[in-house]
Amino acid sequence: MAVRVNSENFSEEVLKADGIVLVDFYSDSCIPCKKISPVLSETEKDYPEKLKLVKVNVSFDSEIALQYDVQATPTLIFFKDGKEQSRLRGSVGKSEITDIINSLL
Repeated sequence: MAVRVNSENFSEEVLKADGIVLVDFYSDSCIPCKKISPVLSETEKDYPEKLKLVKVNVSFDSEIALQYDVQATPTLIFFKDGKEQSRLRGSVGKSEITDIINSLL
């Protein structure tokens, strides 16, 4: 299950985490964000113990969005061992997400 992170726990939950962390930058008013959310949950279940999913609400945690140059929602940023490895913007399919995860494994 996705963990909601903010500026207080982003470092601990994402940057200090081992393995792959997928950060979903979203907004409550974003229709594509709502459509991709079940895809992300399903993807997380497909990679137990290999993928951690966290969510950042850009409306409340804009400083994190600015730090990572998130200009649109949804933006998915893939971190591995605390470093950004890849990102996807907009409404993307599960295959695009899993392609990146598989390349990082």
